Amino acid sequence: MPAPSTREIAVGSLKLGAANGLFLIAGPCVIESEAHTRAMAEKIAAVCADLKLPYIFKTSYDKANRTSGQSYRGPGLAEGLKILKKIKADLKLPILTDVHSPDQVGPAAEVADVLQIPAFLSRQTDLLVAAGKSGRVVNIKKGQFVSPWEMQHAIEKVAGTGNQKILVTERGSSFGYNNLVVDMRAFPILRGFGYPVVFDVTHSLQLPGGEGTQSGGQREFAEPLARAAVAAGVDGLFIEVHDNPAQALSDPATQLPLAQLKPLLENVLVVQIALANAGRVR
Repeated sequence: MPAPSTREIAVGSLKLGAANGLFLIAGPCVIESEAHTRAMAEKIAAVCADLKLPYIFKTSYDKANRTSGQSYRGPGLAEGLKILKKIKADLKLPILTDVHSPDQVGPAAEVADVLQIPAFLSRQTDLLVAAGKSGRVVNIKKGQFVSPWEMQHAIEKVAGTGNQKILVTERGSSFGYNNLVVDMRAFPILRGFGYPVVFDVTHSLQLPGGEGTQSGGQREFAEPLARAAVAAGVDGLFIEVHDNPAQALSDPATQLPLAQLKPLLENVLVVQIALANAGRVR
């Protein structure tokens, strides 16, 4: 059966959802420096341009949910948005970044095209309402502790502000201690709410707190899970990408090496094309 249809969401000049094909949200987990962030944006954008794949650059000015209080969090709101504003202007890329509290929404909305609600905050009413009122596209990550059908409530909190520019992202569900599992049934359930659905490939491979002071991960499964999600009918993929994950200041065990990005995308696009040719996708 074809996947349920979703509404079309505009992000700058990009058209997401409905019958517009796959799109990519990708970038490093956190801003490590202006030079590194810019270089990653340029290199990922070049890959997507070559594949004719719509692309939104993502990174975070603050990672507020690190395992340890001693972990690197980023440059902070003011400096991080300053860096993102320059990259957006120079590279002409739409930008996605996280917001963690209602007071961050206003400043972030002045720069970012998409405001992302972190998974741990997916039930925070004041944050969801503030993001909705900003008028920006809102990407709600499904909490690891939330069932797919419960996400209707988070969606309604944003939509209730009059803002229906919503993306919903699956990032795995808690599976015992220090582990996550991806339930492929989630994708058609989430698409049934009528909004484009994204699969967060790399965060779904986390082993939360699995290395004591930081999360572990199993990025060797990134491609098979991405292929499966595309076959299940997702609208977009979310992938954290780093040119040297071993030296990354956040999520070193899950970020995809830059050199592996293009081959992965080429393989998932083959799946999408095959399904389209068979008449099994929107």
